[in-house]
Amino acid sequence: MQRRDFSRSLLAAGAVTLTGTALPAFAQRVAPKEGTDYQRLAKPAPVQAPPSQVEVVEFFAYSCIHCANFEPAFEEWIARQPAYVTVRRVPVAFSPAFVPMQRLYYTLEAMDQVKALHAKVFEAIHGQRLPLTTAGPITDWVVKQGLDRARFTEIFNSAAIGTKAQQAASLQEAYAVEGTPAMGVAGRYYISGQGPRTLTVASALIAEVRKA
Repeated sequence: MQRRDFSRSLLAAGAVTLTGTALPAFAQRVAPKEGTDYQRLAKPAPVQAPPSQVEVVEFFAYSCIHCANFEPAFEEWIARQPAYVTVRRVPVAFSPAFVPMQRLYYTLEAMDQVKALHAKVFEAIHGQRLPLTTAGPITDWVVKQGLDRARFTEIFNSAAIGTKAQQAASLQEAYAVEGTPAMGVAGRYYISGQGPRTLTVASALIAEVRKA
């Protein structure tokens, strides 16, 4: 989803459903083309992974239906990656309205609940049409998932989570993210798109980084 579509997406967050359509089989691997399949960053973006690792970043938004549809394929792709690949998710914020959803993701991460609840957030928004875009509905929903209200609220509102949200926004700008889902590789390359080709290109760029 492109940046210009996000305000409309937020308003319709409770009225969008999952397509239920599986992503097609992975495209045949061909050499990706710079300028077409990916962009080389003019200035390297910061990475958290050590030099021995290749860092891959997924930029996403919970309100983005394309991110919801991309998630199963991305999870399968992560499971196939070698030990030298470090993958992290970064929630975007194209406007202040996205900050609560950023805080939701980072609070789930802090509470070690991403594996259990990340995909369920997408389903709640796009499948169950729940407006999980502000603190109140978000908190009510996570409590129904079994999390402690007081503990979640404390972490959600903490300065540490606010800092993570700000860092995510900075990284988003460093990669010049214009839509989601998107991927960044090794602080050098930006891949837009949402389908199997995106993952094929990412794999090729990881191999290229390893050869360098």
